[in-house]
Amino acid sequence: MSKARDCLLGVRGFLLGLHPTKLVVLGYLSYVVVGWALLCLPFARRVAVGANDNLFTAMSAVSTTGLVTVSISDSYTPFGQGVVLVLIQLGGVGYMTFGSCLVLSRKKELTSTRGGIGQTVFSLPQSFRIDKFIRSVIVFTAVIETAGALALYGIFRAAGDPSPAWNAVFHSVSAFCTAGFSLFNASFESYADHAGLNLVIAGLSYLGAVGFIVCVDCWRRFTGKVQRITLTSKIILWSTFWLSLLGTLLILVGEPTLRELPPGQRLVAAFFQSMTAMTTVGFNTVSIGELSKATLLLLTVLMVIGASPSGTGGGLKSTTFTAILGVMRSALRGHGEVRFWGRSVPAERVWTAVAGLGFYLLLLIAGTYLLELTESAPSDQLLFEAASALGTVGLSTGVTAGLTGLGKLIVTFLMFCGRLGPLTFGMALFFRSGFQGEQEDADLAV
Repeated sequence: MSKARDCLLGVRGFLLGLHPTKLVVLGYLSYVVVGWALLCLPFARRVAVGANDNLFTAMSAVSTTGLVTVSISDSYTPFGQGVVLVLIQLGGVGYMTFGSCLVLSRKKELTSTRGGIGQTVFSLPQSFRIDKFIRSVIVFTAVIETAGALALYGIFRAAGDPSPAWNAVFHSVSAFCTAGFSLFNASFESYADHAGLNLVIAGLSYLGAVGFIVCVDCWRRFTGKVQRITLTSKIILWSTFWLSLLGTLLILVGEPTLRELPPGQRLVAAFFQSMTAMTTVGFNTVSIGELSKATLLLLTVLMVIGASPSGTGGGLKSTTFTAILGVMRSALRGHGEVRFWGRSVPAERVWTAVAGLGFYLLLLIAGTYLLELTESAPSDQLLFEAASALGTVGLSTGVTAGLTGLGKLIVTFLMFCGRLGPLTFGMALFFRSGFQGEQEDADLAV
């Protein structure tokens, strides 16, 4: 007993000595390994599914990507589908969130280690208290996903779906966590002309993508606890609006496969594909493989930009993208600092944004290059697949199911890096010390 206790204490000491980014990596890996083991159980599968495919599915669920090499509804039993759903939920709300919530429910304060992990996972502005923020995340998630499930239940039941309740719960969680997993093999292509479903899924996806920072921030402003929302929230809301609008207009005008649709349905389809790439939710109402190369390039750009910090989506993040734009604008005007709405962005945040862009592009290029070595699909489709995996989006031109064994491992690695964030992954490789204290005071999360 004493040896076992000493061993456990040694492991605990080792973990406490790690930097928060390393703990985040280990945490998500533990989710993947447990999920992989559960999906490998005989009663989790309807048909034989290889260990590589189960690992791919587990990683895709934890990373909230949605890329699949096998059909979720045809390959897994209700138990297996439940495992996937739990992994999506755990991945969506962030590592340590539920554990921290249990600690807080006993009216205990978070340790400095848990606090450091929380700041790492959510990229919070300094004005946010991590303990109150985590409580808000849990409540907000439960309320939104319940409301979404109720709305989808009415839609699926009216459409004659044989399992409206389960499909409603599964797709509500998948949409809010911007996972893109669907129990329908063709995603929502059969609901392309259903405006109600398109709006519900888009609403859930946007709420997940803009992030908990914005939702908590707006609530604090609405209740009068603060006089104004943070600069982070303003940037997120404006960038989300303009990227959605620009993406919708470009797809509406430039995509030839939509021109045969009625005007209303054409607008909805263009909006949905723009939304699904930018929020990184990964659902689709039209066949992605049939879209033109111009539209695929546009969707790739939107997937790279991605959602927002502290949300359930992936990608480079909208705040990072706008910070880079701010650097370009300041350079053209000869200014020495980046400013938005008359407020200066701290230099360390700009530096982080530049580093994040560098890491992201490096991983995207390396992933595409490796896929070019192992796969026979066209280059544009492999770039799209790599961008979808790294952005944790889940859209595919049809390449995923035909990936080689090495190709699946490459995409699996990209999904993991995308869930962590390329910069966080890089920090986990190079940081050696544990959590040393508070972050620099700033009002912008990148």
